[in-house]
Amino acid sequence: MRTVIALVLLLVLSGARDAILVPEVSQHEVRLRQGFTGTELLLFGAILSPEGTRAAQDYDIVVVLKGPTQAIVVREKAKVAGIWVNADSIELRSAPSYFALASTRPIDRIVDDKTAAIYELGLRWLQLSPIGAIDPEEQQRFASGLVDLNQRTGLYRQEEEGVTVSEQVLYQARIALPSRVPTGTYTAETFAITKGQVVASASSTVIVHKLGIERAIAEFADQYGFLYGLVAVALSIAMGWIAGRLFALI
Repeated sequence: MRTVIALVLLLVLSGARDAILVPEVSQHEVRLRQGFTGTELLLFGAILSPEGTRAAQDYDIVVVLKGPTQAIVVREKAKVAGIWVNADSIELRSAPSYFALASTRPIDRIVDDKTAAIYELGLRWLQLSPIGAIDPEEQQRFASGLVDLNQRTGLYRQEEEGVTVSEQVLYQARIALPSRVPTGTYTAETFAITKGQVVASASSTVIVHKLGIERAIAEFADQYGFLYGLVAVALSIAMGWIAGRLFALI
């Protein structure tokens, strides 16, 4: 209902002739329970003219799902005397905890580098905001390392040609959330692009949160970090002692 009202207001107030996006998400809430193995979100919607009819031309659609940003320290490993140790590091002010992009075509065939950088359309265009002065080449090396690591764990992904458009009206994209997906408020943004220009955009939100014992443990760890650490160490020692006693009896 709110989507329909928003569309009507846009039709009345907007004098622009560009497309209007009406986005939706299959789930606005993802609940992480014990045994959660991941899920898939369907991001879909309609591309309409200001009159509410089918758009008169074809548009490229880019969908971006971004998790909450966080400050993070990226460390580089180096092998010293046969042992891997922490070497150089960089602190990033606003790295997204999750990032997924799907598009109708490869990004470099839809927009130029400047537009891609402005809207962060792709993994290579993430604005990671390093803290302090740093050499650009070194910054790029650390950024590439972070992206590669998160791609391998499923937290960063980019699926060009992952959006399908039917009859110039309906679009859809499927985006996977891995089992270790971070909690928080996610933003799902949709961009309509023609002739290299973003002519319309719309967004919605997805809440990812834990339930049950996992939520209780996470809240306890956040509120009582030191005590949580002591409990974790005590449990580890107790489990080790019990295991030792069991093996001694065998």
